[in-house]
Amino acid sequence: MLKVLQACVRHQVCVRHQVCVRRQVCVRRQVWSSVSSAAQRGSDAAEGRGVTRGGVRSCTVDPNLQEQFVFVEFTDPEDDPQQEERRILHQFRAASAAGSPGSAAGSPGSAAGSSGSAAGSPGSAAGSAAQLTPHKHLRSLEHQLQVLRSGDQQEVELDSLIQFQDVDFLLDDSVTATKKKKKKKEAGGGKGEHKIFGTPDVDEPVSNICCQGCGALLHCTSTAVPGYLPSEKFKELQQEGRLGGATCQRCHLLTHHHQALNLQLPREQYKDVVRQVRAHKALVLLVVDLLDLPDSIIPDLPELVGANKHIVVLGNKVDLLPADAPNYLQRIKRQLLQYCQDSGFAAQVTDVHLISAKTGFGVEGLISSLQRSWKYKGDVYLVGCANAGKSTLFNTLLESDYCKSRAADVIHKATISPWPGTTLNLLKFPIINPTPYRMFRRQQRLQEALQQTEEELSQDELRRMQRLSKQGYLVGRVGRTFRTNASPSEEIQFDPDSLAFGEDGEPTATAPSRPSSELTHNELKDTHWLYDTPGIMKELDILSLLTEHEVKLVVPTQAIIPRTFVLKPGTSLFIGALARIDYLQGQTSCWFSVVASSRVPVHVTSLEKADGIYEKHAGHVLLGVPVGGLERMKEFPALVPQEVRVEGRGQLEAAADITLSSAGWVAVTAVEGDQLLLKVHGPQTAGFSVRTPPLLPHIVSLKGQRIPKSAAYKPLKAAGLLDRGLSVSSAKTPQLKKKKKKN
Repeated sequence: MLKVLQACVRHQVCVRHQVCVRRQVCVRRQVWSSVSSAAQRGSDAAEGRGVTRGGVRSCTVDPNLQEQFVFVEFTDPEDDPQQEERRILHQFRAASAAGSPGSAAGSPGSAAGSSGSAAGSPGSAAGSAAQLTPHKHLRSLEHQLQVLRSGDQQEVELDSLIQFQDVDFLLDDSVTATKKKKKKKEAGGGKGEHKIFGTPDVDEPVSNICCQGCGALLHCTSTAVPGYLPSEKFKELQQEGRLGGATCQRCHLLTHHHQALNLQLPREQYKDVVRQVRAHKALVLLVVDLLDLPDSIIPDLPELVGANKHIVVLGNKVDLLPADAPNYLQRIKRQLLQYCQDSGFAAQVTDVHLISAKTGFGVEGLISSLQRSWKYKGDVYLVGCANAGKSTLFNTLLESDYCKSRAADVIHKATISPWPGTTLNLLKFPIINPTPYRMFRRQQRLQEALQQTEEELSQDELRRMQRLSKQGYLVGRVGRTFRTNASPSEEIQFDPDSLAFGEDGEPTATAPSRPSSELTHNELKDTHWLYDTPGIMKELDILSLLTEHEVKLVVPTQAIIPRTFVLKPGTSLFIGALARIDYLQGQTSCWFSVVASSRVPVHVTSLEKADGIYEKHAGHVLLGVPVGGLERMKEFPALVPQEVRVEGRGQLEAAADITLSSAGWVAVTAVEGDQLLLKVHGPQTAGFSVRTPPLLPHIVSLKGQRIPKSAAYKPLKAAGLLDRGLSVSSAKTPQLKKKKKKN
């Protein structure tokens, strides 16, 4: 009897569990089917409207032909999660209400008929029970939806579905272990959160050895001072004599976890390190971020390095800029030189180069120019603002013909990250003496690289070129003529992800560890050095207001695809929650081309709704950056408006750029002679400004087909270019040669 009772109880629990699961699946399928059908109808209609212009890769819009703008209200998922459930309940109530009068009206006629058959017919009882089914089903559905809502807020424990323990019905241990692990992970903190491990020791003296990644003196006294190592690790390395090749904890987190420890250093401390250049005979390589012109040019550079220094200006990150017109590189060069003249040190500038320290574009041409002009006269210093790419260029030159061959295998690479102020002191490597024989051998290698076909390249080199071509418009090949170890390939096999962060920001594989051997005295006798200096922190910068995760979203790391919108007076353009541009006055519609990271969303709305959109969606999905909801926006400074007047230059030429500091810019294109009144909203310390002439004046031409009933155009990516390891004048062919087939 006891066994039968246990079997009945188990059968009843299983049946109830299956019915509950089926009901939940049924209700969720109904909700999903309704949403999917509506989305399918909308997509079909959109496809029907866009068929007529398929295959068009660019277009020009007549501003006189005004098209209706539809500003759809955006609703975050958390705003009204029960709307679809209430709609389903309303449909069932309407159906039950419509069925009740019909049954009541027909009841008199059916009563007579039923009385004649009531003698032994059980069907009448079934029919009366069926009349109550819709009401019971409605109450049951309401109860199920309440269970689903509670299930979304708090996940149902598998143990709660079982009311007893039985040897024949045990819960799977793997399921409980997985859920416990998930709960432990959630309780421990989010992904990517790191803390300072180990303990400091204030009694241990500071060493005289610098960190191989950032240049700070290694110590274990305080976690807030650059160069910190946990006392346990510091003492162990010191006893073993391996402190010379160590990196501090901050560099370790930046390299292996892409996590930055916030160190508060005064701006003058960075300048004091750079001022050491004044006392030496040296060449200054000024690294400029082309995405932040002219703010990334140090205004008081002669005061820092001296008025007697020769300066070579390097426009970095050119691989991220699309080609808006033929010969756009020469135009950017001239504009960069003009900015140097406006800053007051154009007389010291001896040359200007456009390079990409990440993809290697223009680096071989820079090395050839330095070996011909500067030769071996003295030291070389990399100088520039924070986040301009100095450390990335340092690492690229470390594995090139500009560094002594064996030094590239001994010296540790500099730590790099999008976080401003990564380098804290001087890093250096020995420069190779460009003797006539070495320059002849180097020229031979460059000529051989120029004649190479795709079949002659190694598989690693081909994969590298394909990977870099997806990340930037301009790709180069940086090689080494002299190596200490014989290698079948003379090209650098470096991972670009170790030189700069990828799009997803996830940790990547690091470069292999270098031998611990050091350079001998004879190798370093009378040598000259290339130094990587700390980046000068800008007084006004949007990055100083962002968290570590937000910096990764805002700083562009891949080829920028411009996003163009056509706006009429009375509309507003949001670039995340970082900036807002209001189009107040103008005769006709004008175009706004956003040149920024694709991870920063752009939203267009009417001027009347702009304030409400910002208050409701700042910190959420719609505006994207900053991240963290209302709590984050309480810390973020308020947007301060400033009026800007722009005069149009034509439908194919931008009138001005509204620069957004390190986040990019917005190019404004209007009909010739049209007077525009704009209002730019941004944090007061972000450093937003107006740039004339624009850096890419024809950026508006890089747009695809107009999206119907929208202010946006389809994005259009420009073509790329391959630098084959020579100077810009020699690199005329954009693609590798194909090997000719024999007849």
